[in-house]
Amino acid sequence: MEHGEQSATPETESSRSDPVSQVKKLLFRRILIGIKDGRFFLGNFYCLDKQGNIILQDALEYRSTRRSSPSPMEQRCLGLILIPSWCRTSCHVDCSIEERLSLLSLQES
Repeated sequence: MEHGEQSATPETESSRSDPVSQVKKLLFRRILIGIKDGRFFLGNFYCLDKQGNIILQDALEYRSTRRSSPSPMEQRCLGLILIPSWCRTSCHVDCSIEERLSLLSLQES
């Protein structure tokens, strides 16, 4: 191997801690995101840009209703949406406990 070349092994220690590899694990997972005005968006994770904005695919919007209705939450289909990083208050990934523990390493960076 020449100086400067890197091994092409897929599961090296550096690839496991690589943020891009960690975010790839989220692709097409169901994610619930809360924003500052109290609404929630549920959809499939599609993209994360350098600024931390998240794009959800097949998204649904949930918001509380103030009028008397059988359900305290109102639902609306949105499709593809971008959620800016500055308005996000929470983000929950639908996955197993083992996967959640491995995804916690994203927060340590």
